[in-house]
Amino acid sequence: MSRRSFQVMAVACLFAGALWAASDSFVGKWKLNPSRTHLTDQMKIEAAGAHKYVFDFGGGNLETVVADGTDQPGISGTTLSVTIFGPATWRIVRKKQGRVLLSAIWKLSPDGKTLTDTFRGNLPDGSMLSVDDVYKRVGPGSGFVGTWETENEKVISAYEVQIQLSAGDGLSFITPAEHETQSMKFDGKDYPAVGPNVPRGAASSGRRLSTHALEITDKINGSVVATKRIDLSSDLKTLTMTVHRPGHNKPNILVFDRE
Repeated sequence: MSRRSFQVMAVACLFAGALWAASDSFVGKWKLNPSRTHLTDQMKIEAAGAHKYVFDFGGGNLETVVADGTDQPGISGTTLSVTIFGPATWRIVRKKQGRVLLSAIWKLSPDGKTLTDTFRGNLPDGSMLSVDDVYKRVGPGSGFVGTWETENEKVISAYEVQIQLSAGDGLSFITPAEHETQSMKFDGKDYPAVGPNVPRGAASSGRRLSTHALEITDKINGSVVATKRIDLSSDLKTLTMTVHRPGHNKPNILVFDRE
């Protein structure tokens, strides 16, 4: 890009910033469209002794749990319990301050190559997030031990995000079901998220790529856990969020329709 082109673009961005402060195309209520959403996930399970396992659900946060059905210390002030119902069925429960955040039933296929995860999350507003996953084994392992990756996750329940104007040319991203708010200016600085289930040390920074595109970087204690690109369709009716996570080869793609 020539120096002249860069100067023209910079002036245009400054002018657009003044318009964004008064009116922003991202503002509105957005509802997840499950049929157009493509989610992938990866988790790792390692054996660490008799009925003892190390779980990596992403982000490099390891949790070591004895699979005896009791609540044991987990990440971000939560507890994690694992109950073995048999060689092919486990139940996973995560709690915070005694409240169940999520529960899941894992079932292995007879050949041990796939793992079915029936996931139910209890959100702060009392609603439930339901996701049915089928993981495929990636690499060596036996039983539940190994590396597992989903081809696609099926979101059953509705999920909504609200975007509102914030101070200056900033925006607030609100997930009502989780009582979580992330407000930020697009100046590259980190801004903390607020909510009952927000991990300690969680913060995000953002920048505007254009009038219809944003880039947001999520961190926990300074370490990047996700980079998100948010794009608006030309008719302003569809919002697409592409999420890249460290250590994952495939992004999550979430598509929302304007309400």
